[in-house]
Amino acid sequence: MQQVIIITGASSGFGKATAEILSQKGYTVYGLCRRHVLAESNIHYCPCDVRNREQIAAVVAQIIAEQGRVDVLINNAGMGIGGALELATEEEIDLQMSTNFMGCVHMCQAVLPYMRKARKGKIINLSSIGGLMGLPYQGFYSASKFAIEGFTEALSAEVRGFGIKVCMVEPGDFATGFTGSRKNSQLTLDDPDYGPIFKNSLAIIEKEENGGLQPEVLARRIVRLVEKKDPPLRNVVANLEQWLSTVIKRVLSGNQMVAILRDYYKS
Repeated sequence: MQQVIIITGASSGFGKATAEILSQKGYTVYGLCRRHVLAESNIHYCPCDVRNREQIAAVVAQIIAEQGRVDVLINNAGMGIGGALELATEEEIDLQMSTNFMGCVHMCQAVLPYMRKARKGKIINLSSIGGLMGLPYQGFYSASKFAIEGFTEALSAEVRGFGIKVCMVEPGDFATGFTGSRKNSQLTLDDPDYGPIFKNSLAIIEKEENGGLQPEVLARRIVRLVEKKDPPLRNVVANLEQWLSTVIKRVLSGNQMVAILRDYYKS
């Protein structure tokens, strides 16, 4: 019996690539996304904003009614806001955290009762290398991913006894629509102190992202985690330089790592 899989943020980037591969392999795939998407292949697209708990509950109830179970949840939905932490507005902070972190939390809470009853299931949360180190001028994006790291580790410990496996994927830079859809703080851009530095950092960030790996690379790793009986908790997917940065961080002092990040991002 092929597994029933939910993936959020399925209209583009990692989500779309992953949904397509899983569908081609014969899995029953429900792709959740905020905007309407024309049906293609065998993916069941469902409109759902992960910031809206009522929409989440309705979609999960629909899937349970149609399939009777959810075998795998892939929390992929996310977005980025660039700018100085000092100048971030409440609206920007709320949008960043409610999409990346609370959306993940609410999706987990919606499917876990069914997985717990079945005494099996798998949850794959999308974190980031930015969840392993605080990226300058992407501070609340990093904060949302740091939160996913802690949440995922704790959740794994809590539900493993019910036969539910939990893991996360930590991508480096990839060439997706994420770069073009990033929201940048106008207050930061206009600030005489932060503005020039932020523009320089943003140019570096965008260059690295646009020259990054293709989303299919990450999609194939996610598919392997879906098919692996007991996946590792953490899975870094990045080029060699970025992968090494995660290794180096474990041995350097905090001040040394901050110095490296300041130099790299010209901050």
